[in-house]
Parts: sequence; C-alpha cells; structure tokens
Amino acid sequence: MPLLPAILLRLRARSCNSSAPARSSQACMTRYILAPYVATPDDVVDRMLRLGKVTSKDVVYDLGCGDGRIVIAAAQQFGARGVGVDIEPHWIEESQRNAELAGVDQLVTFKLQDALTVDLSPATVVTLYLVEWSTSKLRPIIESAVKPGTRIVSHSFGIESWAPAKVERFVDAGGHDRTLHLWIAGGPAQQLREGGNS
Repeated sequence: MPLLPAILLRLRARSCNSSAPARSSQACMTRYILAPYVATPDDVVDRMLRLGKVTSKDVVYDLGCGDGRIVIAAAQQFGARGVGVDIEPHWIEESQRNAELAGVDQLVTFKLQDALTVDLSPATVVTLYLVEWSTSKLRPIIESAVKPGTRIVSHSFGIESWAPAKVERFVDAGGHDRTLHLWIAGGPAQQLREGGNS
C-alpha cells in the first residue's frame, strides 16, 4: 500500500461573507484536512488497540476517525468508551450509523470538529492515522493536554522529536507492510519526547 500523500487540503466554508446572516466563527474559518481518508484494515485496527492495551476502563480518542471503525472496535472488543473526531460531516454521519448498527452507540460519540481544537484531557488512549506534517501539528496539543499514562498509537507515521516506547512492524492480512508506533505520556512533555515509560 503506498504511503499517504503528505498534502494539505484547504477548504473554505461556504457562504461566509459580510452580507450573509451571522454565522459562528468556526463555520466561517478556513478548514484544514489533516490527511486524505484511507481506511485502516480491521486486522490493523485490532493490532493498534492491542498495542495501546485498551480495556473497558479506557476512553479512546481517534483523531480523523473516518467511518468510526477504531472507536467502534474498541467498544465492541473491549467495552471501552470512545470519541471519534472528524472535520467532514459525511464521516460523522457514517460513523454514527455504523455505531448504531454495531450496537455500541451508547459507548461512543462522534464530534464534527477540527482535530487541532479538540480537548484531549479525557483521553486515556489516542489513535492516529495521519501524515508526518499533521502529526507534528498535533504534537504540542497532545503534550499539553494528555494525562500521565495516556497511550498514543500512530499507524505508519512517527511524531517529530518523539522517541516511541515501542514500534511494531508486521504484514497485514492483505499482504501489506505496516508499522505502528506507541508513546506513553509520563507526565512532563519532555518525558513524552524521550519515549515515556516502556
């Protein structure tokens, strides 16, 4: 599977002009898509959740959730609560439908929001499948918000200046090479950059 292209897709909200009715500042802001959507295969989702040691006590945040499969799997397999975040209304609607079909809509919620503005303080696990430039933009947000012990799991891409606590490389069910990175917040941001706890 080819790597995701490291491109910036810039969208301007429609109908944002001085003559239009008053709108929220968020609706009229330039929106940035942090990565093009590519679905994570189910077996890779399972490996991500197991690398993050997800349990029923966890709150899993997936930034750029797409169809919601990661937080839905966390709820189905482990009884975890989950929050999926995406900037595209289509994916939020799809995620909500998928959660209802899976019977876990009482455990997971989905937010139509820019991932760069999300409050991550409730999270105990954060999952990512973005690109290098966007994980770098998220780095200071994660450093400042997550609690000690929070696990951050990234599919394919590392995070600039962070040494992972663990890296898993494997071949998925479709025959593609995969790499997963795990970091564990150990308190101060410097501990995260040094790899956290092993």
